[in-house]
Amino acid sequence: MSRTDRAGRFLRDNSLTLAFGAAFLLTLVGQAAAGLAEVNNELVAADLQPVGVAGYLTGSDFAVDVTENWQSEYLQFFLYIFGTVWLLQRGSPESKSLDRPGTESDREQKVGAHATADSPSWARAAGLRRTLYSRSLGTVMALFFVGSWFAQSITGTASFNAGRLRDLQAPFTWWDYVLSADFWNRTLQNWQSELLAVASMAILSVYLRQRGSPESKPVGAAHTSTGVEG
Repeated sequence: MSRTDRAGRFLRDNSLTLAFGAAFLLTLVGQAAAGLAEVNNELVAADLQPVGVAGYLTGSDFAVDVTENWQSEYLQFFLYIFGTVWLLQRGSPESKSLDRPGTESDREQKVGAHATADSPSWARAAGLRRTLYSRSLGTVMALFFVGSWFAQSITGTASFNAGRLRDLQAPFTWWDYVLSADFWNRTLQNWQSELLAVASMAILSVYLRQRGSPESKPVGAAHTSTGVEG
């Protein structure tokens, strides 16, 4: 196989990740540009010196906006991954079949003695390795959520205090900020939007279709068909 063929196959086999990764980088650049303009407008209005690109990108204003969004997204995935182990929605492809709640049997999960030749080695292992691997996706999402939420609290404290200092007010401690209305307003407005999106996807996919998408049932599937992907 030629290098061109290998490159083409790599792009095809990883197009979903690559496309969304590229879109993420473009929107991050756009956010940085818009955020820099907004911050500098506020500084100029307050008769203060505007900041440069490097100063903004390494400052708390940019960091808090980024981490604020990241933590809510990872919360969504964490809750969705663990929630769909036990919670069901009749007729939704986002749900397992109604007769399969819970962690399922070793045979259904292809672990231990039921693993196949191409199963991951940790799926064939016993004890702690298998336990950790069988919950690794949700665990990593939970760690990403906790880490980005903590980062939001640190950067949010710095950003909030920068505003207070400009107004000649005493800064908050980290703990004071975590208990403040500003922190929870930022946090909860993101959480509610993520939870609404998940609930909407679960129920709308019962009745609506998107031909060719694994997030939808086949176009002709009955509304009551559960756990069926198109």
